[in-house]
Amino acid sequence: MSDTGRDFDIRDHRGEGVLNAEQDGEVVGQIAYFTLGAPEPALVPVHTEVPSAHAGRGIAGALARELYATAAREGLAVVPLCPYVAKWAERHPDEAPVPPGPLVEAALAKAKEDPSAW
Repeated sequence: MSDTGRDFDIRDHRGEGVLNAEQDGEVVGQIAYFTLGAPEPALVPVHTEVPSAHAGRGIAGALARELYATAAREGLAVVPLCPYVAKWAERHPDEAPVPPGPLVEAALAKAKEDPSAW
């Protein structure tokens, strides 16, 4: 069990572009993301998934919160292209600063030119 009272841990696998919720060696939730270097460094979540067997446990919200916390610790912006993370950010404006327009445009352009980012 993690020190936050959750029965899962969250691990960032930056090289793979995934933030995983893991329990007993099993991935029970995941946010896929890519990194953006310009016009400023940012994390760009593109997809959130929690298997139905693990739904309703707050996993997706914990992942979104950790993504924003990681970005804040590293001085990075977050550009939520993932619909779930975008909605989470709207509900938690104190934890999820709105990215500047040019950064959103750059993230959308990268996603469009590189479908493997999704």
